[in-house]
Amino acid sequence: MTQETITALATPPGRGGIGVVRISGPKVPEIASSLLGQLPEPRYATFSKFLDIDQGIALYFPAPNSFTGEDVLELQGHGGPVVMDLLLNAILTLGVRIARPGEFSERAFLNGKIDLTQAEAIADLIDSSSKQAAHCALRSLQGEFSAHIHALVDQLIWLRTYIEASIDFADEEIDHNANGQIFEKIEKLIIELDEILEKAHQGYLVKEGMHIVLIGEPNVGKSSLLNSLAGRETAIVTAIPGTTRDIIRDQIQLDGAMPLHIIDTAGIRKTNDPIELEGIRRTKLAMKEADLVILLQDEDGSFNKELLKEIDDKPRLTIRNKIDISGQTAGFNSKGVLYISAKTGEGIPVLKTYLKNQMGLQANTEGNFMARRRHLQALQSAKAALTIALTHNNNHTELLAEELRQAQQHLGQITGEFTTEDLLGEIFSSFCLGK
Repeated sequence: MTQETITALATPPGRGGIGVVRISGPKVPEIASSLLGQLPEPRYATFSKFLDIDQGIALYFPAPNSFTGEDVLELQGHGGPVVMDLLLNAILTLGVRIARPGEFSERAFLNGKIDLTQAEAIADLIDSSSKQAAHCALRSLQGEFSAHIHALVDQLIWLRTYIEASIDFADEEIDHNANGQIFEKIEKLIIELDEILEKAHQGYLVKEGMHIVLIGEPNVGKSSLLNSLAGRETAIVTAIPGTTRDIIRDQIQLDGAMPLHIIDTAGIRKTNDPIELEGIRRTKLAMKEADLVILLQDEDGSFNKELLKEIDDKPRLTIRNKIDISGQTAGFNSKGVLYISAKTGEGIPVLKTYLKNQMGLQANTEGNFMARRRHLQALQSAKAALTIALTHNNNHTELLAEELRQAQQHLGQITGEFTTEDLLGEIFSSFCLGK
């Protein structure tokens, strides 16, 4: 792949003050001579004419000291769409092809300039929807997440070396758990993994937010609660039961820090209406995928208790709505039931505070880094392998060694040490062009 030279527009398409075209690959010196009449001095901004198409700043970064690890040329010209198209077409005639989405970052990864978490952080930084998300993505891009993973891997390598030496040199009677130190180190590793998981989970929440499903009988105020949290009329509100037939999704920023995905569902009741039945079916599916289920009730607290059996493993909050009618005081009672009025807004600030605390979002995100679901899964799998390793005694040295190997492999998947082409394709295909 690195024998091909690629190019792409690095600035958004459309009219702008500046347009940037990037070129990476072995033909860069030849292309620079053709376009500019010379190869610019490395890492110096050089004012140049781009043939008879445009003029602007040219920057040349020779391999290996460039973002991709290859020869890179960046042309900064005027950002008119016609000018940029003419420049790109001129470059394409010189034996260059248009880069795939994320291909510049992919080459940087494949050439060892960045690891996989840093590559993903580039896209996360671009897509940041809040100040906190941008800070977390920048820390990942600067290698903070990777440093934690590499430190864990280094400890695992030491443990594996000691354990496998006791297997390979059994005649030497090496005690693979001399003075209990091996298991103590594994316990310490699990504690460190938990700390990293907490920070990664915080970063994941800042990036992805949490998914909340509102359930309840018809006309208990689910749509009103959605509108109250969203601050706008997303769902239709009427006194007629069964108004919401399909699930309604909305996304808000909770205190500008965390995306909150709220799903308003069809009211659960006995019915023969095929449309309502389909809505109820979709409600049950949405419940299974939720991070939190909010059970909304009227002041009488009625609900189909059989349905709750389907979400026993989900965090759940029970809310009694319409305190503007019942006269109850807003807030939690001794049984953990929250009283609110979606109509007047009473108790909504308490609900927002609960949501942040329930999902573990901390007001101070300093020290956290951006993480994706695959990172969390890999960390959890590594922890599970280490937990199993603790159960093996001196008679199961081979099993202990295997669990340590599995833990290292799970961690290696985070940074890209152990990965597959399918995973790389999925990750980089979500990038924008020119990155």
